[in-house]
Amino acid sequence: MKQGFAVIGAGWAGCAAAMELARAGHAVTVYEAARTLGGRARRVERENTVLDNGQHILLGAYTETLRLIKLAGQDPKELILTLPLQMRYPAGSDGMDFIAPRLPAPLHLAWALLRAQGLQGADKLALMRFSTAMRTMGWQLYNDCTVSELLQRFDQTERLNRLMWHPLCLAALNTPPERASARVFLNVLRDSLGASRRRASDMLIPKTDLSTLLPDAAARYVAQHGGAVRTGAKVAALQILPDGRWQLDGDAHYDGVIVATSSVQAASLLQGVHDARLDKAISQMQAFTPEAISTCYLQYDASLRLDLPFYALVDAPQQRHWGQFVFDRGQLDASQAGLLAVVISASGPAAEQGHAALAHAIAAQLAQVLQRPALAQPVWTQLITEKRATFACTPDLARPGNASGMPGLLLAGDYTANDERTQDYPATIEAAVRSGLAAARMVHTGQAAKQR
Repeated sequence: MKQGFAVIGAGWAGCAAAMELARAGHAVTVYEAARTLGGRARRVERENTVLDNGQHILLGAYTETLRLIKLAGQDPKELILTLPLQMRYPAGSDGMDFIAPRLPAPLHLAWALLRAQGLQGADKLALMRFSTAMRTMGWQLYNDCTVSELLQRFDQTERLNRLMWHPLCLAALNTPPERASARVFLNVLRDSLGASRRRASDMLIPKTDLSTLLPDAAARYVAQHGGAVRTGAKVAALQILPDGRWQLDGDAHYDGVIVATSSVQAASLLQGVHDARLDKAISQMQAFTPEAISTCYLQYDASLRLDLPFYALVDAPQQRHWGQFVFDRGQLDASQAGLLAVVISASGPAAEQGHAALAHAIAAQLAQVLQRPALAQPVWTQLITEKRATFACTPDLARPGNASGMPGLLLAGDYTANDERTQDYPATIEAAVRSGLAAARMVHTGQAAKQR
């Protein structure tokens, strides 16, 4: 007999959990408060154009995400542009040009470093020393510190920090290096730069919107396996029943529940249960400090095309250069020709400038660094700021596991840390997916144990 489970939240963690439960043969019902699936990585519509609430880059190391995309019936080769690891700045912007060839790991990185332009001999030696030392250490730190402290400890040059380590830290952890956890940063480098497979370091840029990439397909997969996904269905209350089952909003009963909302919403739901066993998880979630991510979309004439699908940009707020990466959406989707997306991670100070002022500054930055004066005058701009995109990934941050402390009630989300693979991983799509899978397997195992 199928066991009934509920998943609250249809972000990437909730979708992963629902797919795993459905795959195991369980009846699953997903509750999503919004009308669009995907949570903090979803489709939005602005200016009669389908956009995302944030431009994303995935990594070849996102093995579970890629597996689920295939399981849901999607073809990653059609939906994702795969590029080799690179950090390429516009010519003349005092940046660097670093691109890894398609050679076996770690030869691809050595060759990329040898051929890199814009780095001096001292920069290359520093990068080689750092990489060698981290490999020797197994990419592990027993005593956490900030990324800035780690880079200083290993004598990384100012130019290398500015052009490679700092932008990578911001992109991966969405936390400035002076506050970011070095241990978590090294975990990301371990699974990409330090991986034994060259493809793990590939950079994957979605060609379609994020909801189409997996969440919508996940909903179809769940429905095909006898489950249901209910949108516009906000769950306000949880209650455990005397028989150990869980009741949602005083109505539906389930053998187990996975709370896959944001940490703020999860803490609020758990507080309503009024059980001391949840206090630790609640306090850990309430201690998180949110970090914002902003994406500025700028529409130009359809004839506009950059020389590359994306460029890194020098982040210089003192010059009102807030943009960190620019993407040519027309090279991802022909229907979006002339549309550029500029990403600002840890964007709190930038967002304070206001929509109009920030969009104007970004357009001026693009015109200057790309040496195209016409970029200063876009047809329209759209700034999307996700104020609680991630948590500040600081050293030794205490994070709850998937187990809530009560039987049959699990947590899933990019903020959780449960096992050796997910412990101290930053708030990324892959972290959310792995957490959802882990929660589903735990609630399934717990139910099986209860039946025995």
